[in-house]
Amino acid sequence: MEIRELQKIIQEGGVVGAGGAGFPTYAKLNENARTILLNCAECEPLLTLHQQLLERHAYDIMKTFFMMAGTVGAKEAVIGIKKSYTRTVQALSTYIGEFPGMRIHLLDEVYPMGDEVVLIYEATGRVVRPGGLPIEQGVAVFNVETVYNIYRAVSAGQPVTDKYVSVVAEVSRPVTVKVPLGCTLEETVAAAGSVTVKDPVYFVGGPMMGRIGSPFEPVTKTTNAILVLPSDHPIVVKKNRTPSIDLKRAASICCQCNTCTDLCPRHNLGHPIDPARFMRAASNQDFRDLNPCLNAAFCSSCGVCEMFSCPQGLAPRSLLADMKAGLRKAGVRPPADVQPKAVGPERAFRKVPEDRLMARLGLTKYDRPAPIDEAILPVDQVRIPLSQHIGAPAEPVVKVGETVTKGQLIAQPGKGLSVGIHASIDGTVTEVTDRFVTIMGRNT
Repeated sequence: MEIRELQKIIQEGGVVGAGGAGFPTYAKLNENARTILLNCAECEPLLTLHQQLLERHAYDIMKTFFMMAGTVGAKEAVIGIKKSYTRTVQALSTYIGEFPGMRIHLLDEVYPMGDEVVLIYEATGRVVRPGGLPIEQGVAVFNVETVYNIYRAVSAGQPVTDKYVSVVAEVSRPVTVKVPLGCTLEETVAAAGSVTVKDPVYFVGGPMMGRIGSPFEPVTKTTNAILVLPSDHPIVVKKNRTPSIDLKRAASICCQCNTCTDLCPRHNLGHPIDPARFMRAASNQDFRDLNPCLNAAFCSSCGVCEMFSCPQGLAPRSLLADMKAGLRKAGVRPPADVQPKAVGPERAFRKVPEDRLMARLGLTKYDRPAPIDEAILPVDQVRIPLSQHIGAPAEPVVKVGETVTKGQLIAQPGKGLSVGIHASIDGTVTEVTDRFVTIMGRNT
């Protein structure tokens, strides 16, 4: 298949990165990619969606991944997967001989292995420069569900209309459920049985990089997981912090141990991010050297410094995020053409074991299976966002009162970087704005 043809299928099918920021996948297909990398590192604790999906649909995903490699002219296709995912590795090993140039790279059970910059180094030995893109190192990275969505778009012409979401923690029946885009978090959680705490908090995404969500917000193409947690759980408490108080705490109790920097995954790949120096500068209002603040732009927000490293329970990641936002608002761009330092031998001893991380976060008791349920969750109504990806929002092509069927295009790609949006259920359009299209189910 020609690369332009595949890009068109992917764009029209609405395929974006099924996690993270939702980068439109067609734009990642690049003829400069010497290596394409399948990310099955399942970065965050408690999340098992990708290993289960890859185990269940191993051949179809591998076949599609092999096709993608051939389309862009990549020399190798690498599947990065944690060695502890034994059943999935067995499934891959069954078929790997059918795909020349494809190999399995086994990864350690450490966090944040799913960070594409970390994964690229582990699987290829290449270091992406600070602020740079993987393609500069000849690499393109795709996660498992994204490739599975490409498989469905190419083999059956199916656009993205649903999402796999893991519902875990304080629920009676942890599950990975398949839901229509635009249904609510509350409807998704209901598929996991009963909630087992009063006043539950819906934590969207993983415990390290996720956020507190509303029960009434819609599931999007990037919603990977919902952790149902008690309102007094340490993860929830940390998310509800006040930045001004965080600064005062840092000024008064930081012991200058430097552990936040020592364990920073990007720092250990030679990037100039230095949480310890930033905390000293910010908490003491000492801006004689602006580099620690400007280099905040290179923080990946993985949360190791804040959620694992700091013995005082301070908030480097949150304060760095505030600094990054302030720099963007002020129009200050990150330093250009910064080259990484050489990776030192100490990096091997500064990785964060995932079991210790779960224990530190108070999540070990929630480490239970959340098996996939392939039966799509029935809902009465969906409210589908027109911006579920980086780039320009999709533009509505339907009107109120119009009858639509599942898979029908309801919003075409906007100008620039954008993808189409499709109806996730059969029904009638009841509302169209520049942000949402609402569809009432046909049997409602």
